[in-house]
Amino acid sequence: MTAGERANAVVVWATLDKSQGRAAIKSFVVEKGTPGMTVERLEKKLGIRASDTAAIRFHNCRVPKENLLGDPEISVDKGFAGAMQTFDNTRPVVAGMAIGVARAALERTQEILKTAGLDLAYQQQSWTTTAAVRELHLLEAELEAARLLTLRAAWMADNGQPNSKEASMAKAKAGRVGNQITLRCVELCASLGYQETELLEKWARDSKILDIFEGTQQIQLLIIARRLLGKSSSELK
Repeated sequence: MTAGERANAVVVWATLDKSQGRAAIKSFVVEKGTPGMTVERLEKKLGIRASDTAAIRFHNCRVPKENLLGDPEISVDKGFAGAMQTFDNTRPVVAGMAIGVARAALERTQEILKTAGLDLAYQQQSWTTTAAVRELHLLEAELEAARLLTLRAAWMADNGQPNSKEASMAKAKAGRVGNQITLRCVELCASLGYQETELLEKWARDSKILDIFEGTQQIQLLIIARRLLGKSSSELK
């Protein structure tokens, strides 16, 4: 759980009625120090180390009914499906994070290459410039495509429009592109990009999780396929 050790409270999804399974899933606020709630361990991670990730265990943990978020009534449409709709709002946010770290890596790489004497002029044709400059131009194009997809998904969410497909498209594109760009920037800057004196190696490590949490690349592609083909989760797995 993100910030599980430092947080004063966490939001937990659990079912109100085991016999009804996913349909009875609701969200609860569980405050730090609640009996039965313990932090088992902190994960040692590749990146985003400034944000702790904790494994939390709940054993005979009683949560007051006042800590229930939303309507206590059990509804098939608002149970597990409602929980999944939360991702339609959070996936564009994660996509934005991936775009931000990729943009930072690109801008820093441009500064390093300019200092090394490389001409980054955009008016040149791709076949008349260096391989490194051509690579930068291609990465910038990929980043812009991801940015536009993310803006569209976020705009739809802000305006109350169904955006499940668009949110997954933005997350799939930005997550993959963010990781691709940050790693390629490390390579373009050679040994300097790999050193801890530069942030490029950190951004490359941080970017990988942005392609994983809020749904992996494979999950996003599956959701997109379902929306395009009009298939349910039971019809297309």
